[in-house]
Amino acid sequence: MKTNFVAEMTWRGMLHDVMPGTEEQLLKEPTAAYIGFDPTADSLHIGSLVQIVILMHYQRAGHIPIALVGGATGMIGDPSGKSAERNLLDEEALAKNVAGIKEQLSRFLDFSENSENKAELVNNYDWMKDFSFIEFARDIGKHITVNYMMAKDSVKKRLSSESTVGMSFTEFTYQLFQGYDFLHLYREKNCLLQLGGSDQWGNITTGTELVRRVAGGKAFAMTSPLLTKADGTKFGKTEGGNVWLDKNRTSPYKFYQYWVNATDEDAENFIKIFTFLSQEEISELVLKHNEAPHLRLLQKTLAEHVTKMVHGQEDLDNAIKASQVLFSKTFKNDISQLDEATFLDVFEGVSQTEISKAKLEEGLDMIAALSAETNFLKSNGEARRALKANSVAVNKEKVTEAYTLTTDDIINDNYVILNVGKKNTYILKVS
Repeated sequence: MKTNFVAEMTWRGMLHDVMPGTEEQLLKEPTAAYIGFDPTADSLHIGSLVQIVILMHYQRAGHIPIALVGGATGMIGDPSGKSAERNLLDEEALAKNVAGIKEQLSRFLDFSENSENKAELVNNYDWMKDFSFIEFARDIGKHITVNYMMAKDSVKKRLSSESTVGMSFTEFTYQLFQGYDFLHLYREKNCLLQLGGSDQWGNITTGTELVRRVAGGKAFAMTSPLLTKADGTKFGKTEGGNVWLDKNRTSPYKFYQYWVNATDEDAENFIKIFTFLSQEEISELVLKHNEAPHLRLLQKTLAEHVTKMVHGQEDLDNAIKASQVLFSKTFKNDISQLDEATFLDVFEGVSQTEISKAKLEEGLDMIAALSAETNFLKSNGEARRALKANSVAVNKEKVTEAYTLTTDDIINDNYVILNVGKKNTYILKVS
């Protein structure tokens, strides 16, 4: 093998549980392994990026990665880590989600025919759609006892006295469906290993047990820790919700900013998980970062690597440009090059007031622009004092009371940026 996959996952902090014999199997020969992705939306978010990167490492180590999209199991819903049953999707919504996820996964793995260990993409709906309930109960259900299924953590937590919602039969059978996926891939693809998050251990071992009992074979399991931030808050969440891999849901600028704003402790952890930098390169980066933490070298390196991996070089360049634009010496020129969506991301949360283009065509004095026409400042007197103190800027260029706003000040066809002091920014939206 090109590298020892288990050792690689271990030093990166990405190994939680591993079944005995797994490392030996992976060192012996190229081995097919799969990870399942739940199609609850038409895009994955960065919580799924951990498992995507694991498959990328797996392929780089010389093994055969299989990405499974749960078109069938998505109709049921995985109870692992859930306190209540989720709303089930109809077939049309599910098909849309499966297609979106397939497109995303194809960006990260090598599916080319000339690859020695090309990745495969499968949908469990393809082998489950013709299975009748009677056939499944007879051929699969009889091999796993209710006692075995009840012993799984995902079941016990939902059936405990602390739970008020219980568990439907639909959810209870989920581990059998996921276990059958493993058995099917074992038979059809010689897949010997399932990978996943630590909350999947129960479902995965049900699969290894089915392989043993039905096919008389030996299969393996390996999980990674569930990722949390150092402060205990959920990874991949912001005040605005999930951080998605789809740029139409989370812009490359916001995506980049998520990583740049990581704490030092999180950045040191994330850079091992989400980049392919070597142990030596990361150790050197950490040393340099600790010498000058204010430069945020770890965060910037992390953000650059992950944004490029997910969105490509061009979107990374634009995200960096947008991040630096507020401090640019050629602010008006640089910000004019941003598309409107990125422009609005940069100034998200900044107070806005609409103003007619006709007023700028006539010329608008600064007192009116700051006070009467916008109410950014409470009075003409306050506006006059700010101007006399030389603390007012139009598009980051200082102006005096004598300055007149005109259409020449409009940037991105729609906006004028006003600053009063270093911290107060206002936007005039020209309509």
